[in-house]
Amino acid sequence: MRLIKAIPNMFTLGNLYCGFLSIGFASYGEYKNAAILILIGMMLDSMDGRLARMLKADSTLGKELDSLADIVSFGVAPSFLVYYTYFHQFGLIGLLIAGLFPLFGAYRLARFNISTDKTSLNYFIGVPITAAGGILALLTLFGGRLPDIITTVVYTALCFLMVSRIRIPSLKEVPLPKYGTIVTIFIGCLLYVIYKGTYGKFPYLIYIAAPLYVAYLAYRFVKGRHKKEVE
Repeated sequence: MRLIKAIPNMFTLGNLYCGFLSIGFASYGEYKNAAILILIGMMLDSMDGRLARMLKADSTLGKELDSLADIVSFGVAPSFLVYYTYFHQFGLIGLLIAGLFPLFGAYRLARFNISTDKTSLNYFIGVPITAAGGILALLTLFGGRLPDIITTVVYTALCFLMVSRIRIPSLKEVPLPKYGTIVTIFIGCLLYVIYKGTYGKFPYLIYIAAPLYVAYLAYRFVKGRHKKEVE
């Protein structure tokens, strides 16, 4: 029974480990694999909460662990990725700027954790750090031909949007897993790359991320159909 209760936390720790590995891959210059690891972390992050509710394993420990994992995988890891791919050319100033992203993300997480209004299914207050980190990962993965100014603008906007009071549509009523919209865009881009016959040029971790996410989508679809049949 204790092992079953620990399963959601294992997924959370897997998310955290993906963040650590992403930083390591980025330091070795494997930027696309580093970006994919962030996306894999998003998939694991979307699973741990649902597994906790399904297994009735919700706990304060799990919630705190989830926040700690998020700040590493979607705060620190994306900021290192952006630094190595773009901001490094500005030297120390670039490093200081890159370090702002996890600061804004940590503030956003802390504000959310103490918020008493978490019941809305229609919107988030500010952009979630998971979505912000995923956007930076996608920008690195597919934005090689975009002007550098686009990276700067998106990075700056996401920092302020995370701590803003703007209501961001949650898309929870869309039949996709949590944060699935961003990763679905990634899968769509992958299919296009395969169609164009350039998949050999892509990082090998993409072949882990794609089947994992497709399997999860299939699981959610089957579960939703079963729930409707029961009702």
